[in-house]
Amino acid sequence: MRQIFDETIKETLNQRLRRLESYFDADVIFHYGEIHPALEKAFRDFIEQLKKDAEFDRHKLVVFLNTPGGSAETVEKMVSVIRFHYKEVYFVVPDYAMSAGTILCMSGDKIFMDYSSSLGPIDPQVYNGKNWVPALGYLDKVEELIEKSANDQLTEAEFMILQKLDLAELRSYEMARNLTVALLKEWLVNFKFKDWWISRTKLTP
Repeated sequence: MRQIFDETIKETLNQRLRRLESYFDADVIFHYGEIHPALEKAFRDFIEQLKKDAEFDRHKLVVFLNTPGGSAETVEKMVSVIRFHYKEVYFVVPDYAMSAGTILCMSGDKIFMDYSSSLGPIDPQVYNGKNWVPALGYLDKVEELIEKSANDQLTEAEFMILQKLDLAELRSYEMARNLTVALLKEWLVNFKFKDWWISRTKLTP
């Protein structure tokens, strides 16, 4: 019974997928979940297989994206793979694409959202060995504590926090931030805003 149920769901999804491909005249994929480094090879293999098996040689890809975020480095690899195979890329955000998901959307030519969809702050996440943590949040807090120290306002508890910080870990947060800025500068110019010739309009009475 369960096998029949699973096959029914699979066939329904395939029908919807074919309708979306016809509507957009594009290859269509869906990603749900974290953007984790372990995804890199699987994503590359998936896109290569998609191109190999496609009935039509399309040059447009539509990505349905629902993610809490993840690694900016992985996003860079994903975009390299996508742009190697496709000239035009659209992102559709049904619910949310946070953190690295927002960065990924910035590499698209178009982003489709509805009134309840959300993009998040462009804050890359870094794995600290236990959890994914927001890099900018850590860096902002450290800068705040350093400024308090310079003004002789640092409490003993805050001093203990500073002493326990791993400098190598902080450096990885800085690198994630710098990578994010570099990627956004490149992608927004080359893709999202490539056809924008007017930067400002002025209404006259």
